[in-house]
Amino acid sequence: PDKGEECNRSWHFNVTEIKDLMPDMRHYWPDVLHSSQNRTQFWKHEWEKHGTCAATLEVLNSQKKYFGKALELYQHIDLNNCLLKAGIKPSSSYYQMTAIKEALKRFYGVTPKIQCLPPEQGEKAQTIGQIEFCFTKELQLRNCTTSKGEADLMPADLKLGTEELSVCSDTLPTYYPSQVQ
Repeated sequence: PDKGEECNRSWHFNVTEIKDLMPDMRHYWPDVLHSSQNRTQFWKHEWEKHGTCAATLEVLNSQKKYFGKALELYQHIDLNNCLLKAGIKPSSSYYQMTAIKEALKRFYGVTPKIQCLPPEQGEKAQTIGQIEFCFTKELQLRNCTTSKGEADLMPADLKLGTEELSVCSDTLPTYYPSQVQ
């Protein structure tokens, strides 16, 4: 769920509920903007904005289930392997965003939402910050685009701290980082 406001403001994030998932969370779902080992603000945001809405489904009705299922889906999707098969390797060179989108659409059959950090001053390339796949309530992949007349459920920008991720430009060279700095 990608709603404008939290679904259950009284259901606060409690990191101890996912303590056993933390090594995988740090490895597979890192905060690309705030990389400190002890920062949990990003996951708090994910739970309060998305998890509390997703919790209406029994399979996602706790922090442990929500984050555990997200990690499971991540392993199932195997994004890095898909991009490698298309010749898109982390940090080896710049890529065209259209080539990345086409590879993902060809492999998964759906259109994901890709967000980037804009080029830093003096740089020419944007950096992939997030590739978001969308799912139905049955946890089947679906396009992350909206139909005409349908409410836009995905904000164009995600502001985290002082930097922001925004929908990637198709015209800028794109850097695919190998790891969070």
